[in-house]
Amino acid sequence: MGSDKYPFGILECRHGHIGMFIEEMLALGHPCVGIWEPEQPQLAKSLSAKYGVPLLEDEALLWQPEVRIIGTSAVNNRKIGLIEVCERHGKHVMVDKPAVTDRAQLQRLEAVIERGRIEVGMLLTERFRPSIMKLKSEIAAGRLGRIASITMRKPHRLAPVTREAWHFHKEQNGGILIDLFIHDVDLVRYLTGQPIVSQHSVMTKLGQPAHPDFYDTAGMQLLLSGGAMAQLYADWHTPDRSWTWGDLRIFVTGTEGTAELRLNGDPTVSKEELYFQVTNDAPFARMEPGEPAQQAGIAADFVKRIAGGPSALTHEDLLAASQAVIQADEQAVLYGSEQSHKS
Repeated sequence: MGSDKYPFGILECRHGHIGMFIEEMLALGHPCVGIWEPEQPQLAKSLSAKYGVPLLEDEALLWQPEVRIIGTSAVNNRKIGLIEVCERHGKHVMVDKPAVTDRAQLQRLEAVIERGRIEVGMLLTERFRPSIMKLKSEIAAGRLGRIASITMRKPHRLAPVTREAWHFHKEQNGGILIDLFIHDVDLVRYLTGQPIVSQHSVMTKLGQPAHPDFYDTAGMQLLLSGGAMAQLYADWHTPDRSWTWGDLRIFVTGTEGTAELRLNGDPTVSKEELYFQVTNDAPFARMEPGEPAQQAGIAADFVKRIAGGPSALTHEDLLAASQAVIQADEQAVLYGSEQSHKS
């Protein structure tokens, strides 16, 4: 097997997001040795059938010398332990977001990265969307001027009947700020190139009384080092009859123009990603992203990093996003439970 191939395996899969990683790796020609999931076989069976990869009967098969990369979408608070196991076996690891769910786990992740024995990736896939990559290039080219504000709205459909119990458990899941906002915080840093210097967060609980520590609505306000502001919003309230699991939108205001992305389309226009822009020099228009073949995927970016090349998503990015959402969760003002605030 050529040195350019990176055989990989899946260790625990409790969320379908890991299917993106499997699909991209297979498309790049990297073989999958199989999936090991002892506790929740149905998802593993579905992924096995969809991608034609075997279900493993022995976890030890993942630690064979030829296996180079492990992917995991384990229960969120289990991921850091699996990252450490991968480190002990010398396997690079790609995890579904979030990689860590509290401050102590973040410190363990920092220690793994500081030791430098393996590369750690996280499925922060939003920055690899064609429309967002196009927006990044427009901002970098200065067509919107200096960025004044970025607003992101990320509603989600909960579908509680189909959710596993761990999703509603704060200790296991991490909660809405950690589970969902890690994408948005990463995008703000990616689009502006500016670190966060100040942040404020809130969470409210409006439903799911059977799950007292499950908050379903949240917001963050960020100030970046270059003066840009960001307003982030997410919830679990997308209606069951919606055309999409979440009407995700991004609004960018700059000193020379504005942009709007409708990441899940608009049923009155198109269900594809939509990007509209107007500037002082160009009228309102729908922007076309680059050809998909020209866009780098997250798996390709991770393999490039493993091989020693430059990558779009670095350890610094993973840690910065994780730090921001954990701090947001620690400091959030709460509404809807006996506790009205955190000190």
